[in-house]
Amino acid sequence: MNYSDHKNSYIRAFFRPLRNEAMKKSLLSSLFIVMLLGMTQQAKAQCFFNSNTNMYETVLGEPCVNTIITAVPFLRIVPDARSAAMGDVGIATSTDANSMHFNGSKMVFGEDKGGVAVTYTPWLRALNVNDVYLAYLSGYYQFGENRDQAAGFSLRYFSLGDIAFTDENGMPLGNGRPNEFELNGSYARKLGDKLAAGLGAKFIYSNLAAGQEVGGEQISAGTAFAADISMTYTTPVELSNSTSNLTLGVALTNLGSKITYTNSINKDFIPANFGVGAAWDLDFDEFNRLTIAMDINKLMAPTPDPAGTDDNANSVPDYKEVSNFSGIFGSFGDAQGGFSEELRELMYSVGLEYWYDKQFAIRAGYFYEHATKGNRKYFTVGLGLKYNVFGLNISYLVPTTNQRNPLDNTLRFSMLFDFSAFRGDADL
Repeated sequence: MNYSDHKNSYIRAFFRPLRNEAMKKSLLSSLFIVMLLGMTQQAKAQCFFNSNTNMYETVLGEPCVNTIITAVPFLRIVPDARSAAMGDVGIATSTDANSMHFNGSKMVFGEDKGGVAVTYTPWLRALNVNDVYLAYLSGYYQFGENRDQAAGFSLRYFSLGDIAFTDENGMPLGNGRPNEFELNGSYARKLGDKLAAGLGAKFIYSNLAAGQEVGGEQISAGTAFAADISMTYTTPVELSNSTSNLTLGVALTNLGSKITYTNSINKDFIPANFGVGAAWDLDFDEFNRLTIAMDINKLMAPTPDPAGTDDNANSVPDYKEVSNFSGIFGSFGDAQGGFSEELRELMYSVGLEYWYDKQFAIRAGYFYEHATKGNRKYFTVGLGLKYNVFGLNISYLVPTTNQRNPLDNTLRFSMLFDFSAFRGDADL
């Protein structure tokens, strides 16, 4: 088992749901030991090739679990409490300082000229782990004669706490503080009163076990570069008893290079993503506003080949050796199960947001992922408060399956500051 396989085992175990409620801090250390030294292999459900259907199936005739695995999955963690409370929607919702994660082109449609936000997300708190967290700092600023352009920035930092590394015999190899971060800069411009486009560039750094060795190979920090491309269309909708607005968005995010932690030819795709979203804002009167939103996302990374085909016999599955371009655009038709499996790779988010007097918000949502593609299913709820230029958002994840999620029963917090003082109609 090479280092990349260990890393994929870590990703599956750590970022997908956890099962054993008795696991505490030792779980985190064990995951890295497995990743580095290969003490165990990932347990998989028994699958068999059915020559009649030309597919891999379980003994019950059901599709096998075949989750898409990428490196640096922290890039796809929703970073802010508002969207986290709405089932992880955000591609077409109203602009705030956290918009860059979902859709950078939205920045030019913000009511405020700019804003800054900071979010803290505890990780694995249900297991009493206290030093694993995601921190996110972001902001944007509109400029131009008619505020038709905007620039944004963000810093995402994921700390994996203190880890005591050991070898296969349990002998200590020293301590480490694995961490990952992303720096992102974006530019957006209106292409008309209702249409905008955005472009972003990001640098990705992942230090999981720098300085350690696996199979005689020195491990170093992995780096990658990526780009985001997005568009937003917004238009008023005529209704008899209220005013409303419909917003549509599309975003291609994390389009970038592969990443590796050694000199191995076995490189991993980063989580490129294709997302579309829609949001309908209903203003019943000057005090009451309701938003209904939905996002559909799909990872643009190769679907694993259950057969592990390796035509050139270099111990690297062929699906992992395709180029970035082929991997990204071929991801819409490479599933072994055909179109039906491609549909199972879609992730759905729906959310509701109710504002009273633009000061108090109640939010709820639901996230769905197919059982063979990760099986994440959960409800979310949250609150929002805004006073003058300051805002506070809180979210809470409610599990709906027996599988554990790293954010089960966890509160996350976002604080926002809007540059409303730059608005001529600001009421300060």
